[in-house]
Amino acid sequence: MEKLLCFLVLTSLSHAFGQTDMSMKAFVFPKESDNSYVTLKARLTKPLKAFTVCLHFYTELSSTRGYSIFSYATKRQSNEILIFWSKDIGYSFTVGGSEILFEVPEVTVAPVHICTSWESTSGIVEFWVNGKPRVRKSLKRGYTVGEDASIILGQEQDSFGGSFETQQSLVGDIGNVNMWDFVLSPDEISTVYLGGPFSPNVLDWGALKYEVQGEVFIKPQLWS
Repeated sequence: MEKLLCFLVLTSLSHAFGQTDMSMKAFVFPKESDNSYVTLKARLTKPLKAFTVCLHFYTELSSTRGYSIFSYATKRQSNEILIFWSKDIGYSFTVGGSEILFEVPEVTVAPVHICTSWESTSGIVEFWVNGKPRVRKSLKRGYTVGEDASIILGQEQDSFGGSFETQQSLVGDIGNVNMWDFVLSPDEISTVYLGGPFSPNVLDWGALKYEVQGEVFIKPQLWS
């Protein structure tokens, strides 16, 4: 009996973070909640001194309230990396608990593609929306992002792996979530935006390890 229970536990854990090709698929968060989210398993063995994150999302919330787009927490810092939308402000981007803002002149209900990058040596942040760059800004020069990551889609972490709030949850779709441990060049970001191949080495949507909690569904993408 003990051997059987051990086998069932190991099988369950293996399934929870099984590797899946999510190409042309999206996670769908159909309603507000404080308990529905997706945890992503990153390929990280050392702290990050640079990174790029790219993804698609689709929501009607932008004109009504804020919501979390990408939440990367460590036990040291709950907002180690955070991409968040705030009503009447635009995108906020956080590294190591420090935040900068990128305004968006107009809000439309359509699928959006974003890429953002940061490097420790200069602190320079780049933020791209639908293939177009915003003006570069800087924060946390010399900082190092911890590798003991809890990466969550659909909620903002106010503590490592938890402390969610309904009014910060994403309602809508998210997909094509990829992450690199270096800064992509403008040409490389254009390639990613246009759907071309550029293999990510931290999070790979084509070979994703994830675990779903609550009411989250996997459906075909609504964008091309």
